[in-house]
Amino acid sequence: MTEPNARTDPSFRFEYEPAVLRAGPGCVDALETELAAQGSDRALVVCGSTVGSTPAVIDPVTEGLGDRLAGVFAETTPEKRLETAVDGLERTRAVEADVLVSLGGGSSLDTAKVISVLAASDRSPAVVGRELAETGTIAVPDGGLPPVVAIPTTLAGADLSMVAGVTASPSSGLVDDEVGGGVGDPQLMPAAVFADPELVATTPRSILAASAMNGFDKGIETLYARNATPITDATAIRGLGKLRDGLLAFGRGSDDEWVFETLVEGILLVQYGISRPGESTLSIVHAFGHGLTRTYDVQQGAAHAIVAPYVLEYLFEHVDGRRDLLAEALGVSEAEEPAAAIVDCVDDVGDALGLPSRLRDVDGPGRSELPDVAEAILADGMMDNAPAGLEPTNEELEGVLERAW
Repeated sequence: MTEPNARTDPSFRFEYEPAVLRAGPGCVDALETELAAQGSDRALVVCGSTVGSTPAVIDPVTEGLGDRLAGVFAETTPEKRLETAVDGLERTRAVEADVLVSLGGGSSLDTAKVISVLAASDRSPAVVGRELAETGTIAVPDGGLPPVVAIPTTLAGADLSMVAGVTASPSSGLVDDEVGGGVGDPQLMPAAVFADPELVATTPRSILAASAMNGFDKGIETLYARNATPITDATAIRGLGKLRDGLLAFGRGSDDEWVFETLVEGILLVQYGISRPGESTLSIVHAFGHGLTRTYDVQQGAAHAIVAPYVLEYLFEHVDGRRDLLAEALGVSEAEEPAAAIVDCVDDVGDALGLPSRLRDVDGPGRSELPDVAEAILADGMMDNAPAGLEPTNEELEGVLERAW
């Protein structure tokens, strides 16, 4: 008899080359040592203007880099603009940097990755812009990319990833219309990640709360994704337990050191192995997030907080969804109705973080637009990772959105 939480196919292939992981309070003190070990001499820090002008964040990093600091490029924005990456490329060449150190959230990391791609390419920015407009992506050269080191200050869990988002606006002169897309290649996996809870603790609570559901849902989806493995099961279960404890305490207002250390460890664990050559464990919740944020101003973490409980309800109505493993991870395995207890736990985390719970309360689609959003969700590539046996329809996805409205 098959266990309820067993994978459909017990065989698996796990190809994964993660970054070097360094974590703990003050770990950025070892930046110079790590770069030396990896053979990098001149580092350009890539960050946003707020991070670049906040001594509590930027100073420990520049001090940790020591003599290997070549400069700071503090011009990234949440839009992850191609034109910003072009400016970053010019700065990279001007200071002769051979490694890019991303400091901040996912937008700075994505921009650093695009700078790395541009640095290894012999094509002009205009040619790259046309390619992005025509194909939605940018070709990654075979070799020659400056390595990227990631220092996250949010809880989005985007650090152990081989992809990057990128957009371009007509004002740049690189494209005729507003365009967006992504870049993906195993070479874009960071060479190292420095997860320092002391730096995470400097980020405003509202930003941390908004980013947290992205990371939390990565762990949830990794357990029921079609390509789940025993390796990712183990890291996701442990990581989700830490995130549950840390996020509930954080939501209650705790600023204790253990809270940020627990959150950092949880985020590292849930994203371990989710971004692999040719595949990802991100699934239906992330497809909903993409559908709600690609053409609307709703923030990704808010979108996840709103729809995740409803998506899980829908999922459990149709498939097992490995609910026993999810219940174990979230500490509700003794509940009479594990599926309902999982949904309640996810809801409780969102409530503790003060995130919205209804689509009507955010700057997103109007109710009349929900059918179009459902269509975009169904077409999203993340839907390929939905649990085996789940065959969503437009009408069903629209129903989920209606319940979330």
